[in-house]
Amino acid sequence: MMGEPYLLLPGPTPIPERVARAMNRPMINHRGIEFKDILEDVVDGIKKIYRTESDVLIYPSSGTGGLEAAVVNFISPGEKVLALSIGIFGDRFASIASNFGADVEKMSFAWGTGVDPEQVKKRLLEDKNREIKAILITHNETSTGAFNDLKSIRDIMGDHPALLLVDAVSGMAAIDLKMDEWQLDVVVSGSQKAFMLPPGLSFLAFSQKAYQVYLHNKNNKYYWDIAEGLKYMEKGQTPFTPPISLYYGLQEALRMMLEEGVDKVIARHKGYRDIVRASIKAMGLELLAEDRYASPAVTSVVAPQDIGANPIRNYMQEEFNIVLAGGQQKLDNVIFRVGHLGYVRELDLLSVLAALEITLVRFGFPLKLGVGLQAAQQVIYERHQK
Repeated sequence: MMGEPYLLLPGPTPIPERVARAMNRPMINHRGIEFKDILEDVVDGIKKIYRTESDVLIYPSSGTGGLEAAVVNFISPGEKVLALSIGIFGDRFASIASNFGADVEKMSFAWGTGVDPEQVKKRLLEDKNREIKAILITHNETSTGAFNDLKSIRDIMGDHPALLLVDAVSGMAAIDLKMDEWQLDVVVSGSQKAFMLPPGLSFLAFSQKAYQVYLHNKNNKYYWDIAEGLKYMEKGQTPFTPPISLYYGLQEALRMMLEEGVDKVIARHKGYRDIVRASIKAMGLELLAEDRYASPAVTSVVAPQDIGANPIRNYMQEEFNIVLAGGQQKLDNVIFRVGHLGYVRELDLLSVLAALEITLVRFGFPLKLGVGLQAAQQVIYERHQK
């Protein structure tokens, strides 16, 4: 199939032409004034997306690297940590903390759902001696297509002193998050999701409360040490060699996001979710996540058992050059995932949904061509009437 693929993954996501052009610039001195100006500009832009005045550091890493940075800077070996997991990436956050010596207690919730704030509240009320020093939570669980209501979780914490560490790698700029207003202590995100960049950068923001905890932190760290990052930030530099081309792209991507407006970016992703879910329901397929937990970043679709998810994905890639994500671990060949975050347009979704209908009919699924597409069109029509 000729042409660029329709990349409908929960990351990496498509790169806008403006961003691609921005990255195609000559190298500069990363210890010079030009890079200093870029660094200060992108940090300011990230703070606007995070809705925070807190310190922000940028690491040359995937999102997982940012999560490790959060753990080693704000959790000491032996400290009690409560990890709230709704899927694979919640489990990963817990594993990172455990590998660096934390005493991790994991509360797991059914895949396709979100964390139950009342259960968390009950557990924190039992923590009479305030032994729990940190709570780990995933903003958006890409393995299932469900998200967590961070504000509700923070509200039920009340005056419990534990830090709230948030994996917002795939949720940031796709789902509402107000770091300062909601009193989130540590928030990590990544470049290859709603920021519309290639993989390679992670963003770590931390509150003053978290910084005070860092001052007494006893974990081993070198590359991830926030003290080094803050020291070099004062000079307009990074501690280690940055991927300069990604900074060029980040600067342009942030311009695009801020031109659109953060609230409108969030609303756009909600609209994408509604388009896809309405269409999938009209086709007669099952969705993994309930509506109240449904992610604006990615939708997980349960494939018909007699077809399987992987044959559907393979056919769509071979015939239409459409790339969808598969299920992971116990969901392999059970679900396929439609990513709709970052640089995605309504017309892209219509094309993918039309191709999905053709694919399902090709495999003998009882479906009248156009029913899902019509449902998607109706959502789009109604959105444009507002």
